[in-house]
Amino acid sequence: MQRLTYRSAGVDVRKADRFIDMIKPIVASGIGGFGGFFRFDVRKYKRPVFVSSTDGVGTKLKLAFLTGRHDTVGIDLVAMNVNDVLCSGAKPLFFLDYIATGKIETAVLVDVVKGITEGCRQAGCALVGGETAEMPDFYKKGEYDLAGFCAGVVEESRIIDGSRTRPGDIIIGIESSGLHSNGYSLVRKAFSKGELKRYSRELLSPTRIYVRPILSLLSTIDYGPSTIKGIAHITGGAFYGKIPRIIPAGAAFNIYKGTWPVPRIFTAIQEKGGISEKEMYSCFNMGIGMVVVAGKAFAARAVRHLAALKYRSWIIGEVEKGKGEINICKC
Repeated sequence: MQRLTYRSAGVDVRKADRFIDMIKPIVASGIGGFGGFFRFDVRKYKRPVFVSSTDGVGTKLKLAFLTGRHDTVGIDLVAMNVNDVLCSGAKPLFFLDYIATGKIETAVLVDVVKGITEGCRQAGCALVGGETAEMPDFYKKGEYDLAGFCAGVVEESRIIDGSRTRPGDIIIGIESSGLHSNGYSLVRKAFSKGELKRYSRELLSPTRIYVRPILSLLSTIDYGPSTIKGIAHITGGAFYGKIPRIIPAGAAFNIYKGTWPVPRIFTAIQEKGGISEKEMYSCFNMGIGMVVVAGKAFAARAVRHLAALKYRSWIIGEVEKGKGEINICKC
């Protein structure tokens, strides 16, 4: 009788080791230990508060499998996590990744890791470790899944949670780079495989990382209760699902359509799928990747500040008295 080995069962440990050797020069963060290390300088903070997030890329990965392009989804993975941490006003510190696949395809996973490294570079955070799991019979041939974890820090007195928002405050929308990493289950139902390939450039555009502009805004000299009051990352649930997280009691948000240009890819999805407008704003970012609530006196300055950093943004709404509702309407 033939003796069983881990390799004959579908797990090639040696191949996994070779993959790790290949990504060491890319990651350059001391791979090989049992845990990731990060030195934290507490002297910069009086009362530091850690903020964490974990997320994945979702079914956008299906587009990567379909097109054979894997160099952008790693950026998506980092972006989905660091952008969430930013919403509390926190600076991302370090990131860890988890890659699971049925069989290690070295060239594919190297591209994924290159994207993760690039995302961490854009976010200014350290990639301190990760895990690659080879699980035969669990994933289809040529498929993998990604998950990430990010930790950041914010001074306790500077935590942003929307609680200081008041009627009369202004809502600013910062431009997205496309669909980011949400709504792809609906996209794949609306488009045929041929159309998915035709629009692949737009559909695989990586999620924009907002660390630089948001931290720059928060570092302005007059930062305080009258400046930035709430930040929402427009991901799953989009306008109707994410913005309510920063609406305090006694307030409502009015979002005015037509105050920013909606990229054509969203119109194509809506028309092809026969999707209602409310469903679009419940599923997609519609060209707005991050929402910032600012005091009325600071809003115009914030838009100018973002423009100087090469980030397009628009005043897209205002806060009024209400009961936590989101009103998306024409000007």
